[in-house]
Amino acid sequence: MRTRVLVNDTMQRGYVYDRTEPAGRNFAPEFRPQLTPAQMLRLGVFGGKYMTDCRREFPRAWFAKAKLCAARHDPALNYFGVNASQSLAVWRRNNWVRPQDPRGWFQWYCRYYMGRRGPDDARQIARWRAMARHAAAIRKHCEPGDRECRPRQRQALLHWAYDSRRL
Repeated sequence: MRTRVLVNDTMQRGYVYDRTEPAGRNFAPEFRPQLTPAQMLRLGVFGGKYMTDCRREFPRAWFAKAKLCAARHDPALNYFGVNASQSLAVWRRNNWVRPQDPRGWFQWYCRYYMGRRGPDDARQIARWRAMARHAAAIRKHCEPGDRECRPRQRQALLHWAYDSRRL
């Protein structure tokens, strides 16, 4: 089942990793994302700017209906139509980005989803779990189904594979 992947894109040259699990399966028990990477890309995340130069690494189907914009970050492409992103510079300053995943959490999730497992998994899963507090805040302050209540927080949750449309 092991598949070796060689990455050559704008942010990584010559990076090699192994996929050791079937795609979309055998996740850590505490990691239960509500959205797949393909669903996230179709809904509209990261202003469409994420993943525009690294499509060869992932299934073509992920990009068939993805809302992408190679030219710039466009918040209008996000599901909630708002900017809920911090710059990559902020992520780097806070030491949230590791060399194996220079684009951050979503790149880690895409690779994890496709079957890569590695030493950074526990840290990334802990970061994902910490986002649940935003869902709790929406539940506390918003009427169920009111998608106009806290749209920025809802968009941020989409960026972390939480389906905030259901809150």
